Amino acid sequence: MRFCSIASGSSGNCIYVGSDHTHVLVDAGISGKRIEQGLNTLELTGKDLDAILVTHEHADHIQGLGVMARRYGIPLYMTGGTADYLYRTGAAGRIPEGLIHEIVEDEDFTAGDLVIHPFTIPHDAAQPVGYRLTHCGKSVGIATDLGKFTDYIVENLENLDVLLLESNHDVNMLQVGPYPYLLKQRILGDRGHLSNENAGRLLGRVLHDDMKAVFLGHLSQENNFPELAFETVCQEVTFGDNPYKASDFDISIAGRNLVSQAVEL
Repeated sequence: MRFCSIASGSSGNCIYVGSDHTHVLVDAGISGKRIEQGLNTLELTGKDLDAILVTHEHADHIQGLGVMARRYGIPLYMTGGTADYLYRTGAAGRIPEGLIHEIVEDEDFTAGDLVIHPFTIPHDAAQPVGYRLTHCGKSVGIATDLGKFTDYIVENLENLDVLLLESNHDVNMLQVGPYPYLLKQRILGDRGHLSNENAGRLLGRVLHDDMKAVFLGHLSQENNFPELAFETVCQEVTFGDNPYKASDFDISIAGRNLVSQAVEL
């Protein structure tokens, strides 16, 4: 199994997960050209993709979705609420008939030899989900766009080998920054985004001895810095109510414009 962040940030998100025989993207929120360039670093092209899993309909998660679907006829998996939004608004452009497959939270489905578990996330979208992908006993989790975390979220992120977790904003930067008041309240709300502090607290609850890698993703360009996100999350882990120190694990930032090093499992 292989994991790679092609892009992660408030301006666009695209994650690769695959096995020897199956290749999928979680979200396609950057241009088709950038997606292709990211795949090329993995010695793949869009022709190799077996599926695109969509978390929700916001632009930073679907910008390149229609282009990739039309160009290669890639099956798209998403909840009914997300599909309905795309049908009604045309936000992803024309999607060829038969490519959209509706999924249901907490019901596993397969793409090739990957088993995929979608789980509900608290975010201000139609019907958003995170994903857990498993192959031959190895599991990868992707959880971004979380206004808060609950025991249910924790349960869905336990015993992973690799986790990409949102660390969206520094609360103080957001509060004193230029965003309008209502947007600040949205981001800080229970259906907004996870702060650096809360990302660290959530991470402290799901770390375990066999965790191979953690990527902090979906950082805000205006309300965060990579170094600040990293240091804050690491402090929360090290001084939190868990048996670990952050230095026990491979924790890194998933770059906005840089393809991450691939993690092989």
